[in-house]
Amino acid sequence: MKIKQSSELQKLLDEKAAQYESLEFINDDPIQIPHLFSKKEDIEIAGFFAATLAWGQRVTIIRNAKKILTFMDHEPHDFILNHNASDLKSLPHFVHRTFNSDDLVGFFHALQHIYKNHGGLEAAFRSKPKLGIQENLALFKQLFFETDHLVRTEKHISNPIKKSSAKRINMYLRWMVRNNAQGVDFGIWNNYKAAELMIPLDVHTGAVGRKLGLLERKQNDWQAVEELTNNLRKYDANDPVKYDFALFGMGVNKDVED
Repeated sequence: MKIKQSSELQKLLDEKAAQYESLEFINDDPIQIPHLFSKKEDIEIAGFFAATLAWGQRVTIIRNAKKILTFMDHEPHDFILNHNASDLKSLPHFVHRTFNSDDLVGFFHALQHIYKNHGGLEAAFRSKPKLGIQENLALFKQLFFETDHLVRTEKHISNPIKKSSAKRINMYLRWMVRNNAQGVDFGIWNNYKAAELMIPLDVHTGAVGRKLGLLERKQNDWQAVEELTNNLRKYDANDPVKYDFALFGMGVNKDVED
């Protein structure tokens, strides 16, 4: 399907966003991990781990995220607040691509610090309300690594100031901030408005965005995120990231032609 006119593109984007933003989407997506919970803090912690692991095959992401939940006795918030060094001695070997057991321990320590000293994940993701999303994501990384940690673990939190597309963090913010009218995203955070969110740019959204004329930049970096998101705002200024469903769904299902 080739789209040239803006009115045709608007129709396509809206149709595909509505098609893919459905409860069926959850079945094969890492967002199913936070959907296992109802308590706000459990949702955001489980979601944070699922988003952190979200590269590679979705089946593997989901399986490994569930391993982390099992170690936390399926009580993420309680575990993060109350775990101690002796609890972590029984941590089994864990590896998801380049994220391993040492990184997981570092994340446990960092999250405990975030909840005990910075008001939790929601507050930490916007520690400076007057600043925009790019600056606050960079500040979040600083807060997250205030505790002792391995240098290698820092690569698992993106910094868009250094041009990273921050795909996994932007996806996580979509989960937490966008309303849950369709039952997919959660809408449990008020620190950002949906209008401020940035597209989670990956190989699928980038490829489809380029095919549809929404993205010219060839690199999948923060500049491309800004370009694609700004173009999507032309079709819905209040909720541009809803089109993540359309672009991702069309990419996975090969629903658009060159």
